[in-house]
Amino acid sequence: MRKVIILGLATFLSAADLSQVIESPDATAILKKDALPVPKQYIMPEGCVSNEKAAIARGQYLFHNLNGKDAKENPPEGISRKLADGKDKQYGNCVACHNIEGAKGYGDIGPDMSKYKELYMDSGVRNAQFMYQKIADPRLDNPHTHMTVNLANGLFSEREVCDLVSYISAIKK
Repeated sequence: MRKVIILGLATFLSAADLSQVIESPDATAILKKDALPVPKQYIMPEGCVSNEKAAIARGQYLFHNLNGKDAKENPPEGISRKLADGKDKQYGNCVACHNIEGAKGYGDIGPDMSKYKELYMDSGVRNAQFMYQKIADPRLDNPHTHMTVNLANGLFSEREVCDLVSYISAIKK
């Protein structure tokens, strides 16, 4: 009996025109709204990288936290849990993909950022401008990247990208 009912229902559904009851939103409008701008070269602002404890603390907070609502610690001065419109501020959550000194629950998808200054910057392989660009819009040299496009999409401000560069390039104890 059960097989007969299932077969009858399958036959009905295959013969019925359900196009009138299925919601079909205009995907074109959704895609246009969600589309990223074309990859862009960003020039690091003058005085971007800082050894100032406050800048490094802000960068550390952005690196290790996902968003204002779920952040376990209060943000340092200069970072808010909310945006001007009242929505939760999205932080970097860089630690989901990258390891760095003191990381808890780090990911291993992206490059290890431990001792970045010593291994890459002090050796001359990378500089602060490279790191700034990589955080601002990593698509410029890797169009297939899975890293977030932080400055181009407005996730971070220039100051926040500078704070991240300051933190990553700081000597950790």
